Amino acid sequence: MAAANYYSKDFEWDQLRQEIENNPSLAHHLLPFPNSSITQNQHTLLSSPLSLCSPQEDSEAWNKFHTRHSTGKFFKERRYLLKEFPELASCRDCSTVLEIGCGNGSTALAILRGNKSISLFACDCSTEALERAKENIEAANINLAKERFYPFQCDFSASGFPNWLVCSSCRENFFQKQNMCSSDARSCSKQDFPSAKNNNCIGGVDFVTLIFTLSAVPLHRMLRAITECFSVLKPGGLLLFRDYGLYDMTMLRFEPEQRVGYREYMRTDGTRSYFFSLDSVRDLFYGTGFTELELEYCCVQSVNRRNGKIMRRVWIHGKFQKPHVHVCS
Repeated sequence: MAAANYYSKDFEWDQLRQEIENNPSLAHHLLPFPNSSITQNQHTLLSSPLSLCSPQEDSEAWNKFHTRHSTGKFFKERRYLLKEFPELASCRDCSTVLEIGCGNGSTALAILRGNKSISLFACDCSTEALERAKENIEAANINLAKERFYPFQCDFSASGFPNWLVCSSCRENFFQKQNMCSSDARSCSKQDFPSAKNNNCIGGVDFVTLIFTLSAVPLHRMLRAITECFSVLKPGGLLLFRDYGLYDMTMLRFEPEQRVGYREYMRTDGTRSYFFSLDSVRDLFYGTGFTELELEYCCVQSVNRRNGKIMRRVWIHGKFQKPHVHVCS
């Protein structure tokens, strides 16, 4: 099956914005939210008390979500991924990827299938999601996929990443690019991966993927989440980003009572979604030290075959790099 290319410009985002902002029936999406503020200059994000669920509550909501969709039919393998992010296909042998918010493995499958030399670490706050991911990876019958796939439970926005992913010494040495725990020549065999009994540091990763994950993080924890991503990347490493954009059709379907913050919504099942503008993404990543390589709206129009309605999807496509660090003489 050929990979679809979703990174396109079927319509202009500014034209959609004008249409939405001039529609009185959608005015509730544009209103300021009580007790909510975003102070980018101070690098702080504050949300309404309504959105301040505990990390445990967030994880449980996603556990229930993945239990309801346990057949795996709810998500499809993201075959477009290596077209949108060709760096994953052309990277050097034994490169390491950290897939954050792996869900049922729809992104992991595409990466493992597209590059047979990549080692993939995959985390999710939901243990149920991780079980689905492992099942789907095993069922896919991809060459050596199980040996290159390492799933682990983690809520990166609340607890941060474990030390075996990048230890304190490696974080410090990233500023000097020397004496790191990992070796560029290390084997891709799963025997080198850490386990519950082995806390050896792998020395960070070459890529981080955030594919429709950050929008599910409470607004007030997003800055820490991106800071954690920055910390586990090796100097020169890339963060590959795709998520919901402002005025995507799913945003416009939310009712006023489902708003829990500015551009932040909660579904009836307790899962949440935030809708990004280019500026909001740029502020988050700049504030943590990333360099922007690409950042654009991806505007895709399709037609619902059952009812003939036009569906306009808005996603944000971004690539960010952790700068190479130069040692001062």
